[in-house]
Amino acid sequence: MIKNNIIKLKKPIDKKKIHFSFEFFPPKDKKDDFQLNNTAFQLSQLKPNFFSVTHGANNGETNRTYNVVKTLQTNTKIITAAHLTCINYSKNTLKKIARKYWKNGITRIVALRGDIPNNNIKPNIYALNLVKLLKKIANFDISVAAYPEVHPEAINAQEDLIYLKKKMEAGANRAITQFFFDTNKYLKFRDKCEKIGIKKEIIPGILPVSNSIQLYKFSQLTNVHIPKFIHNLFQNQKNPETGKITGAILATDMINKLKKEGVQKFHFYTLNKSDIIYNICKIIKYYE
Repeated sequence: MIKNNIIKLKKPIDKKKIHFSFEFFPPKDKKDDFQLNNTAFQLSQLKPNFFSVTHGANNGETNRTYNVVKTLQTNTKIITAAHLTCINYSKNTLKKIARKYWKNGITRIVALRGDIPNNNIKPNIYALNLVKLLKKIANFDISVAAYPEVHPEAINAQEDLIYLKKKMEAGANRAITQFFFDTNKYLKFRDKCEKIGIKKEIIPGILPVSNSIQLYKFSQLTNVHIPKFIHNLFQNQKNPETGKITGAILATDMINKLKKEGVQKFHFYTLNKSDIIYNICKIIKYYE
């Protein structure tokens, strides 16, 4: 109904509430630090389940992650998980890091192996071992990674699923997937997880893109399948604002499709930016 040029929208009734979580990376300078703080503050207004902060394998990365996690958790009052990679650390070092986190109120960890360095050394510890190590230190709330389109180093899809199941059985509370652009890939993966006996949450990772360069870059890094129609949408777009709108529409459509299939939790890879993601979440929340 339209009265006085004001359109009144009646919200559809839906008892299935949607929940969001957001991933950030540690800023490298004051300018980036200012942007992250603004991004986190805006996204905190959506009352997410949690934030998470990434971690590299270089010297000093642990302290940077720790500092950002503490700052976000203190300033926003949102539970913040620290990513922890184990590729370059000894077990003793990992134990020290874990104890420091727990002692200082950081009780959520995203447990990952991490990227293999350029020298291609064989890892001496994997994500599964890290989950076991963390659970021996304290009762951490642990998230692990999952790959709807198979980890690039996995022998095959079945072995990848078995490894995920082992991480869950070792004490992981949930899995967060690598981002994807084809919802069918996620849904088929979820079905396979259920068939193999994985009963814990498999939260889909969402990465809104805004241009063809970004799309190509992420697809090359991860071997993620990108439907042809998405390629076509971005191919001839030169206006940045149009690209943002396209990316927002695509991500919203993905979430709505997954919601219809019973998915209620979504994890956003923010790249420390909030404008597109905030609007996507507001739209999704409005129609709950």
